[in-house]
Amino acid sequence: MSRIGNAPIPVPAGVDVKIDGPAVTVKGKNGELKSVFNQDLTIALEDGVLKVSRPTDQQEHRALHGLTRSLLNNMVVGVSDGFERALDLVGTGYRVQQNGNGITLQLGFSHPVEVQPLDGVTLEADGQVRVVVKGADKQAVGHQAAVIRKLRPPNAYTGKGVRYAGEQIHLKPGKSAARAE
Repeated sequence: MSRIGNAPIPVPAGVDVKIDGPAVTVKGKNGELKSVFNQDLTIALEDGVLKVSRPTDQQEHRALHGLTRSLLNNMVVGVSDGFERALDLVGTGYRVQQNGNGITLQLGFSHPVEVQPLDGVTLEADGQVRVVVKGADKQAVGHQAAVIRKLRPPNAYTGKGVRYAGEQIHLKPGKSAARAE
């Protein structure tokens, strides 16, 4: 029995949900998200609560039950509250600057790197060393943050690079640590 799949999804005021068979459209103050789910599962809206049910206890249906419920919940939360992911630039001379709706990063390369946002995502420079990625679609926000982090991932020896806010980097000892013994 899926504990996640059976949990109801409360739909807050100001969020409109349309169910057309396997296709679900969710509209809210942060935009509109559409998704098509597996036809075997039943999605129902009753008294301002979304519920997902499965026809059998087969392994495929059990797996899709929890997944569908989580994706629906992310859609509802995204259009009502939105998602955000912060990235920190760690290193001497590493800076970020707002450039229209995109950002310009100085990451120790010989040239500045310009990043344009994906559809449905906004990029904000919060100071000179923090980038905030915001949007209604959790997957798009995470993908945009991963693309920015990939430009200069944290160095395993010095810790310099672009990292997620709160991410801890375990530094490796260098060559001199082996000689000190």
